[in-house]
Amino acid sequence: MNYKIDFTPVIEGFPSLLMGCLGTLGLALGGMVLAVIVGIGGVMLRDSRSRPLRWGVIGFVELIRNTPFLVQIYFIFFALPLAGVRLDPTPTAIIALGINGGAYAIEIIRGGVQSIGKGQVEAGLALGLRKGQVFRLIVLKPALRAIFPSLASQFILLTLTTSIAAAISAYELTSVAQRIESDTFKSFEVYGTITLLYLAMSWLLMNAFNLIRSRYLSYPVR
Repeated sequence: MNYKIDFTPVIEGFPSLLMGCLGTLGLALGGMVLAVIVGIGGVMLRDSRSRPLRWGVIGFVELIRNTPFLVQIYFIFFALPLAGVRLDPTPTAIIALGINGGAYAIEIIRGGVQSIGKGQVEAGLALGLRKGQVFRLIVLKPALRAIFPSLASQFILLTLTTSIAAAISAYELTSVAQRIESDTFKSFEVYGTITLLYLAMSWLLMNAFNLIRSRYLSYPVR
């Protein structure tokens, strides 16, 4: 084997790789926001009095959690156009990430909501608060305190999942790396470098989530 390690192509393409990191973080952020919306909305529907809504949410969660993300993103990108819905790669990736992350967020948030005592909810209703206000003011924030580590871990995993969006040519780190590798055939150097870049992004996100938790979700020290 006469393979010669040469990082010159990686160094020359490093600005493009950094831009790919920004693309990855952009997809991840869009997916996280949508996942939170889907998660909170799903929890509210999951606990509604309407049986069709409850079963619809349960079916959605089971469908998403038990099918591969690659199949989901392919379905949105390749199958929906047959029904007249055509999306570019970037919005397709964000929607797929949001739906996938939202299915997991529903179960995580629901577990946190169920940890809140019924007495607190009843007290809020007795004070004249509407159900939406009770959920937002009494249930949601304490629940977020309890589930934030799990939710943060899920969102870091969602960030790493963005690499699958390269399959539909969405602009992110892996797709940039694939183009560099196909031009230079330096697989070891290119994929070794992006492994470190993904590790760096995960570390930065972990610290950002820890900062958010300590600043906004921690209990005040007396």
